[in-house]
Amino acid sequence: MTKRLKAVELFLAVGLVAGLAACGGAETPTALETEPDVAAQSEGVEGVEGAESVEGGEGGEGGDYSAGEQANADFEDKLSGSELLSALQEGGHVIYFRHAQTEKDYADQADPSMSLDDCETQRKLNEVGIGQAEAIRAAFTEKAIPVGDVIASEYCRAWQTADLAFGTHEKNADLNFLPFEDYTDEQVEEMKSNVMPLLTAVPADGTNTVIVGHDDIFEAATGIYPDPQGMAYVLTPDGSGGFIIQANMLPEEWANL
Repeated sequence: MTKRLKAVELFLAVGLVAGLAACGGAETPTALETEPDVAAQSEGVEGVEGAESVEGGEGGEGGDYSAGEQANADFEDKLSGSELLSALQEGGHVIYFRHAQTEKDYADQADPSMSLDDCETQRKLNEVGIGQAEAIRAAFTEKAIPVGDVIASEYCRAWQTADLAFGTHEKNADLNFLPFEDYTDEQVEEMKSNVMPLLTAVPADGTNTVIVGHDDIFEAATGIYPDPQGMAYVLTPDGSGGFIIQANMLPEEWANL
């Protein structure tokens, strides 16, 4: 149930009890003791007096989002539909994919037994993830979206996504996680410094650069946590060390451009 509806429900409940009290001398309701405070219900709900912003968003109602998750939920496309397709067909963009779906989601980069040389020690693409990558490949072929460089991290789930979707990849360690589950500010800056040259490099004429990497790396550079797995963001490098984030795309959305 949304916070707005909960606030209305509480308002009606208070009115009902007040009416009963007026008619029959009912005691002050104990329901108020079990319902959250009205101010707490309205806090963060757009359109309610005193509200500033809506908590949560895409992917979960009322959840506690990190700043990066909220930025992902709040993101609004600058280009979409046929306009986005036309821009992609002209080239000049960097398309950053978070790898396709895996069997489970955990920080294997922090596992001391994980080896980049052994896929068996890493998270693996599941059948859904394989299907996502194949659907991306079919859509890019059907829509005639030109692809130049395809760059992937050294993690198996990333370069395998690249291979399935684009038939090729070039591994680049700058797209790898640092070997921790939680990062210091300095480590976030290190990941940002590693990936920014890839995000800001202008693609060869008439092509788009594809990058297949991970969530934390993209968030370090943009402040946006790309979720769910398979999510892509389309960036346009400006030639001066920056970029414009134009759109985000789920795996199944490419076929609808």
